[in-house]
Amino acid sequence: MTRAWLILADILLHLLLLFSLVFFYTLPLLEQHIIKEDHIISEKSFSKENLIDVNLDERLALLAGKVGDPVFIRIFKEESLLEVWIRSGAEYQHLKDYYICAYSGYLGPKLQEGDRQSPEGFYKVKKHQLNPNSKYHLSFNLGFPNKYDREHNRTGSFLMVHGNCVSDGCYAMTDGKIEEIYTLVEGALQKSQKYVQAHIFPFRMTDVNLALYSESEWFDFWVNLKEGYDYFDVEKLPPHIKVEDKQYTIYEANE
Repeated sequence: MTRAWLILADILLHLLLLFSLVFFYTLPLLEQHIIKEDHIISEKSFSKENLIDVNLDERLALLAGKVGDPVFIRIFKEESLLEVWIRSGAEYQHLKDYYICAYSGYLGPKLQEGDRQSPEGFYKVKKHQLNPNSKYHLSFNLGFPNKYDREHNRTGSFLMVHGNCVSDGCYAMTDGKIEEIYTLVEGALQKSQKYVQAHIFPFRMTDVNLALYSESEWFDFWVNLKEGYDYFDVEKLPPHIKVEDKQYTIYEANE
C-alpha cells in the first residue's frame, strides 16, 4: 500500500514538473500575443483620434487633395462630431473630424421656429449661404427648411454651422475649427462644386444603433435617413437625393 502511494506521488510530481515546463515556455508567447492585441487596439484608437488632431495641410497632402476639391459633410449629434470628406479621385476620402462645441436640443428633427432644436436631414450649402462676416466669426447656412421640412410643415431660419461655440439651433464650432471647415467649403464652391451636401444624423446609422431607438417617435424618419447613410458608406459618393411623397428618395450619385 505504501509503495502504491509512493508511485502515485512520483507520477504527480512528474506531471507538476511537466506543467511547469510547458507554462515556462508558452508564457512569453502568450504575453507577446497580449501585447500584440493591445498594440492593435492602441493603433485603432490613435488612428481614430488622429482624424481630429492631425494637421489639415498634412492630411490634405496625404490624400493628394487640396483646398478647392469637392467636399462632403456628415454630422452626428450623439457623437457631437462633424466629418469632412474630400474628393481628389474617383471617390470621397475621409479627410478630418471635428468635435462640435455646442448644438441645441435632443435627438430628432427640428420642428418649428424657436424650439431651440438643431436639424436632422439632408441639406445643401451653396455659395450664397456662406457668411464670412458672421457675428459668430464665420458661418454657412445649412438651408433649413429644405423641401422635406416644408412638406412636413417644419419652420425655422438661419440654421448654421458657425464659430463662437454658442448654439441656438445651430451646430457651433470653436473659431479655429470653423476656419478650417469654412475654408474647405468655400474653396470647393468657388472652384467648381455647385453645392456641398451636409447630411445630419442623430447617431451613426448602424442596424444596432437604430434598433436601440425602435420605440422612438422618429424611428421611421431615421430609417429613411439610413438609406442615404448606407449609400454613401458603400459607394463613397454622396447620393442624389429627391423628396417624393414626403420622403427622401435616394438615387445614384450624379457628381
